Amino acid sequence: MKRRDFFRNSSLTVAAGSLFSPLDLFGNNNKIIKGSGTIAKNIIFMVSDGMSTGTLNMASLLLQRKEGRQSHWMQLYLDNKAKRAFMDTASANSFVTDSAAASSAWGGGVRVNNGSLNANPDGSYNKPILQKFKEAGKSVGCVTSVPITHATPAGFCINNKSRGDQNDIALQYLPLKFDVMMGGGQDYFDPAKRKDKDNVYKKFDEAGYVTVKTKKELFNLSASETKPLLGVFADNALPFSVDHQHDSTLIEQIPTLAEMTKVAIDKLKKNKKGFVIQVEGGKVDWAAHSNDSAGLLYDQIAFDDAIKVAIDFAEHDKETLVIITTDHGNANPGLFSGSMTEKNFDYMHHFKHSNDWVLNGINKNSTSSQIIERLEEAQGYAIKKAEAESLLAHYTTLNEEGLYNPKKLPFKELGQIQSAYTSIGWAGMDHSADYVELAMFGPGSEMLKPFVKNTDLHNFMLDATDVRKQS
Repeated sequence: MKRRDFFRNSSLTVAAGSLFSPLDLFGNNNKIIKGSGTIAKNIIFMVSDGMSTGTLNMASLLLQRKEGRQSHWMQLYLDNKAKRAFMDTASANSFVTDSAAASSAWGGGVRVNNGSLNANPDGSYNKPILQKFKEAGKSVGCVTSVPITHATPAGFCINNKSRGDQNDIALQYLPLKFDVMMGGGQDYFDPAKRKDKDNVYKKFDEAGYVTVKTKKELFNLSASETKPLLGVFADNALPFSVDHQHDSTLIEQIPTLAEMTKVAIDKLKKNKKGFVIQVEGGKVDWAAHSNDSAGLLYDQIAFDDAIKVAIDFAEHDKETLVIITTDHGNANPGLFSGSMTEKNFDYMHHFKHSNDWVLNGINKNSTSSQIIERLEEAQGYAIKKAEAESLLAHYTTLNEEGLYNPKKLPFKELGQIQSAYTSIGWAGMDHSADYVELAMFGPGSEMLKPFVKNTDLHNFMLDATDVRKQS
């Protein structure tokens, strides 16, 4: 190539690049799968929300030391069953995405601004992927451990300028008649909890849905039930897994993520044209925002249990693509060196409750000895009196900021104290711009490239199922 041709071509490249957002470093070519001859009939899209790499690592270590086994996610790698990639998670207006923009990147195939759901800055909308699959004749749905109206499920389902408008999102689901929608969020369906007193449950019933609110009701559903299913099992999010495991009432009333996933797959698989479902471990993100190590790792393990349900089905079915990933990192937790690292980390074996449970049981009238006793009973270690007094001091003002902390409890303080006993450290309490893990199993996975953008997965799913070609 002549020198002037090289520079002319370089100029053209720069000019073309200027057409795209400065954050869109990879252009707009979303097609990363080209017909391989293997078509996926079904897709199970699994999201551990807010999962930094350290979360995946520590959950695996916890299972190895506590149960003598690997996580199901890591076992896929060890057995060379899954294709693996890194994914860039940026949104349209930031290197650091939020869950709404992240899910919209997958759901709508376009990067949007943080806080919006498949809504572009110019006011136009991008059609959500579950609507596309529903129109193609497939059964569709979402299962989550947070409100079903929350950002990650909503990003696959609807368009809204604000992720915060969960009252409206609940109503937007109504005409879609998706086959399965399960999680928390009674606050947005129950007239006694909605500010407008609208009986959204009644509207779903009148529209032909079957509604369940307890695990017993869910498990008692007839296998021949064909109506769309709405399952709402908590006012807001479902309880942290570590709290759920040690409370007989919660065990009886609220299904686990794995249990909901199994019920959903059993219902959706009856469609001869296939199904697509999103499964979200949403409280992994909530725990990371709170630097809550027990909430984090045991919810990651609960998500991993749901992975087993998905992989067991896919291995038997042979026509199901399982996608396992996260939407972004959060707080970047990890184990850090020290002479007592392994011994300290082993305290995690004995945790019965999350930091959320611990702090909600303390008030300004508590004593330092009561705090020491509460933590020792809940998590197996005894903090110092000075540490208990430092925690107690926060209850005179209760002014800590942070997401998912409406009572402004001292999560940061407890997380810092806890680090000395567990060797788990945190980089912050917010999302990060890290490239994240992406794994695939099943037909179509062989076409996964080693590095992709979040938006690439939209057309990947449409191509893997041959739906884009059909449309």
